[in-house]
Amino acid sequence: MSVIVFACVLGGMVLGMFLRNRLPEHHLSGDTKDVVKLGTGLIGTIAALVLGLLIASANSTFQTQSTQVQQLTADIVLLDRTLAQYGPETDTVRNLLRRAVASMADRIWRENGSSSGKVAQFEASTEALSLYDEILKLSPRNETQRSLQVMAMGTLQNLGKTRLLLFAEAGAAIPMPFLVVLIFWLAILFASFSLFADHNATTVVALCIFALSASAAIFLILELGQPFTGLMRISSEPLRNALAPLNP
Repeated sequence: MSVIVFACVLGGMVLGMFLRNRLPEHHLSGDTKDVVKLGTGLIGTIAALVLGLLIASANSTFQTQSTQVQQLTADIVLLDRTLAQYGPETDTVRNLLRRAVASMADRIWRENGSSSGKVAQFEASTEALSLYDEILKLSPRNETQRSLQVMAMGTLQNLGKTRLLLFAEAGAAIPMPFLVVLIFWLAILFASFSLFADHNATTVVALCIFALSASAAIFLILELGQPFTGLMRISSEPLRNALAPLNP
């Protein structure tokens, strides 16, 4: 997408150069130049505002989902510690928790990393359902164990809520109409730049650098808007490695 943006912006620049060589001189007079400058100033201001909004929105998406993954990791560690305090009879449940974490990480990064924008209907994994049932089956022998069982169930419910939030946010991306209109505005801006500029090597190189910078901004927006894929994706390693293997 960023390469397409770069090509469109360069296309606008080439269009401006073409028009400069084809239009009669009276079409490039000072008055015409002033009108074009006013129009491009308006478009540039709007484009800057939209770019700022898109970057803020994409960054908010990235930070929100990163925080949710951190919350999952913290709740998993808390659940494991609670079960460990309950007693050695929870070793089976804790091993099941470790398998459920690996399965959950695979599903989260697969669902949220999909570029199709379509997410299948949510279904709880077998490991998660078994984990819930095994904790319910615990038979507390005293008040301490009963309290720990209640705490474990509460933590497991919080895990489920955070997991469902991540599922609900899967496939969300920057709206395509925003990008299309923004690319159109950028192409118009670069066409106006090259329309009234001298066609020398310095001008061409400078405009290419500016076009690359604009494309990099779009790249940044798209990367931040998809936290589970791409170069800036959230790492799954902290979640997968949150629990050490139990001693046999």
